[in-house]
Amino acid sequence: MIRSMDITMPDPHAIAVLALTGLALILFTRENIPLETTSLFVLVVLALGFRLFPYESLEGRLEVTDFFHGFGHKALVAVCALMIVGNGLVRTGALEPVGRWLAKLWRRGPLISLLATLVITATLSAFINNTPIVVLMLPILIGVAVRTNASPTATLLPMGLASLLGGMSTTIGTSTNLLVVSVAEDMGVAPFAMFDFIVIAGLAGLVAIVYLWLVAPRLVPPRQAPLENVSSRVFTAQLVLDEDSPVVGQTLTQAVERTEGALKVEKIQREVGVFVTPLPDVELRAGDRLSTSDTPSRLREFARQLGGKLYSGNTLVDAEHPLTAGSQQLAEVAITAGSRLVGTRLNQARLQSRYGLRFLALHRAERQESRRSRDIDEVTLMTGDVLLVQSTPEELTNTKTSGDFLVLDGSTTLPHTSKAPIALLTLIGVVGAAALGLVPIEVSALAGVFLMIISGCLNWRDATNALSSQVILIVVASLALGVALMRTGGAAFLADLFLAATFGLPPSAVLAGLILLMGLMTNVVSNNAAAVIGTPIAIEIATQLGLPVEPFVLGVLFGANLSFCTPMAYQTNLLVMNAGGYKFIDFVKVGVPLMILVWITLTALLVYAYQLY
Repeated sequence: MIRSMDITMPDPHAIAVLALTGLALILFTRENIPLETTSLFVLVVLALGFRLFPYESLEGRLEVTDFFHGFGHKALVAVCALMIVGNGLVRTGALEPVGRWLAKLWRRGPLISLLATLVITATLSAFINNTPIVVLMLPILIGVAVRTNASPTATLLPMGLASLLGGMSTTIGTSTNLLVVSVAEDMGVAPFAMFDFIVIAGLAGLVAIVYLWLVAPRLVPPRQAPLENVSSRVFTAQLVLDEDSPVVGQTLTQAVERTEGALKVEKIQREVGVFVTPLPDVELRAGDRLSTSDTPSRLREFARQLGGKLYSGNTLVDAEHPLTAGSQQLAEVAITAGSRLVGTRLNQARLQSRYGLRFLALHRAERQESRRSRDIDEVTLMTGDVLLVQSTPEELTNTKTSGDFLVLDGSTTLPHTSKAPIALLTLIGVVGAAALGLVPIEVSALAGVFLMIISGCLNWRDATNALSSQVILIVVASLALGVALMRTGGAAFLADLFLAATFGLPPSAVLAGLILLMGLMTNVVSNNAAAVIGTPIAIEIATQLGLPVEPFVLGVLFGANLSFCTPMAYQTNLLVMNAGGYKFIDFVKVGVPLMILVWITLTALLVYAYQLY
């Protein structure tokens, strides 16, 4: 039982750090403020604040440079190296055999296939960042839905949540796990080995898998594909100007203004074999052939506005000779977490020249926009955005291997290269060396990156594109906040408040409350931030109660992984949401019961394992 206790009020420095922590958690929830910006704000405020108002304690002076140690922290090194290794698996197609086997299994029976998909997804996610796992599974499940004429919503969300369950099973399953065990070790807690808590997480995961298999698919109604019927197919045609066209003698800019800026001229043919660069000040002449691409109705409108006729090659477009798209086909492509297009404006993405993709429409969360929307070109692309594009089968195949997109075209063709075995063996070596205790995970992961580079599985551009500035800055800012909370006594004060709120409760209830608090926090703020802030508080709680710290550290680790209830809780949730056309309420319906189920199971297992009666 918790004894009565006195709460010591924090000093001004601790109060300031607590206020900054609260402000940071609020800012982390604001969708219009990038997480990187909030993280940098935290670092700047801490550095300037403790420079202008130095802090001395029994442990010595808190130096400004202490807040920057996160950039060289072993957890961050391991996280970044594992992200690069995971990217190598995606680009080489090392997981292709798993995907192909699952695709065949789905043809036999949906119920047992869903169970196999959930188990394999969770198992792989215990060793690999779950983003490439979700990227592998989404096209397979969508392809099954297309072939069976069913909605994919019954399978995509359970699969995405299964990847989160698997991620909390080992120390390398997620960046959150690495941070928690590293921060705890920095504070004197005995190091956790890779599989120290896999039994507890695995048992809770089995209970959750049964729920995702048999119950979750019944909770979500069928949803329409996010970009279905949102935009018409695009056709390429030549607009030939007549002698009496009103734009003859005018510049190309003036002609485009007649269409209110809608006309996009790709090239101008003046004579046979003679082409003119479509510069804004080019003077148009009778007989010029303006090549452009758009929907049939808009092409006809361009012809009316500019005074010309539409041709497809040398054939006049009319009722008997309509426009044709040739081998062009429509496809939906999702922006992956490691894509170099994340943070790029749509008009700077060069989809046509770089990937051979014609952009038609954009779907983000619960809104969608077509190319007709004003200012659509100014939209900044984000992880999980789904684009409706048009291209040839060959270009779409190339797009699958680029690593920048997840092609949601219902096919089961997976990228595969001769480097795939090397990438897979590299991952096995990274995990095996760390699991056997030969070298720390940050060392084995860094060696894995080196092997990926020298073997040609990745080039340096691929490696740097795999890194996420968002993850890096959140980790560093969270570690800096953790240092400030510990050194100023802020963490001890929060621990006192938590113990006061749970006064009179047995240790098992205190642990349950801690896990639930972390689970609620991780669904609205960054799970890394929640974990790093929660770890020192958990250690303080255990210390003050005279209990072993391990179950409380694991309580933070597990709680920070319960990112089931909201689409913004984790990046793969957004990817699944957009690919399946889910609503926010769908995550609540499926995620809240799952979180409660896992919370109760984990609490019971931790209490039993560490005898916290």
